[in-house]
Amino acid sequence: MSKIYIYSSLLFVTLLWGLNVIATKILVTTFAPVTMTSFRIFTAGIVAFLILFSFKKVKVVSFTQLRYIFIASLFNVVGHHFFLSIGLTKTSASNAGLILGLSPLISVVLATLILKNKLTITKAIGISTGFTGVCFVILNGASNISGISIGDLFIFLSIATQGFSFVMIKKVTSTLDPTIMTAYMLIFGSIILFILSTIVEPDGLSSMRNGSLEVWLIFFASAIFATGISHMIYNRAIQEIGVAESAIFINLIPFFSLIGAVTFLNEKISILQVSGFLFIVIGVLLGSGTLDRRLAIFRNRTLRKETI
Repeated sequence: MSKIYIYSSLLFVTLLWGLNVIATKILVTTFAPVTMTSFRIFTAGIVAFLILFSFKKVKVVSFTQLRYIFIASLFNVVGHHFFLSIGLTKTSASNAGLILGLSPLISVVLATLILKNKLTITKAIGISTGFTGVCFVILNGASNISGISIGDLFIFLSIATQGFSFVMIKKVTSTLDPTIMTAYMLIFGSIILFILSTIVEPDGLSSMRNGSLEVWLIFFASAIFATGISHMIYNRAIQEIGVAESAIFINLIPFFSLIGAVTFLNEKISILQVSGFLFIVIGVLLGSGTLDRRLAIFRNRTLRKETI
């Protein structure tokens, strides 16, 4: 598989993920958010299993693998999507997209704390820069700290729970194909979300009758393409070119979210949000180690040329 094809696929995936923030914003204002999310994730899980079945990759997992998958799904699917769906009912899509862009930095912080990964000066500067960018975003329009949107805090919790799940995923993907794990996580997580929705949204099922044809098209596009297929493509790219190189494209998600919010929701973008976006992107490039890795590759290539 050529790198041009892989890069094009990753660009397409990040476009879908950025616009999916807009799609989810529309869906949570039409349906009961948690109930709708459980159905959307379940649909994505079915799509993921159909793809695996077509490639004859479906397999039964061991009890140990199942335990890690279940724990990871609690954070990666249940926690992440619960806070995301609730948060989007209380904040703008543009703010949500920008805060979600902090996800790689959250993973670095948790990996440092839990997996004892080395924290370099560059990474520390990147983490500080990224969180400064988020402060710009969540303080946008707030005269003081008490004016911060609760929705922004929920969005931040959504990426914090997702980041913790990556620790669990790292423990099991050494023995299990990540695409298979993703499919199981989507199914497990959607079932738990549905059970949770019956508690927090007693009338959630009745709200599912409210959608127009256009809204249902958005629902299935979000479930099938932005959640099911895109995760399979991204996991495939990780296998082909590695985690580090694939993660570079994550930086484009806030950009596509901002463009989508302006285009489809007519949201106004402020100077603070643009500043926050720039700080977050710079922070992720530094904090995730992406810049260090690219510089190391450049230095090695230069040294090889000099020795020839």
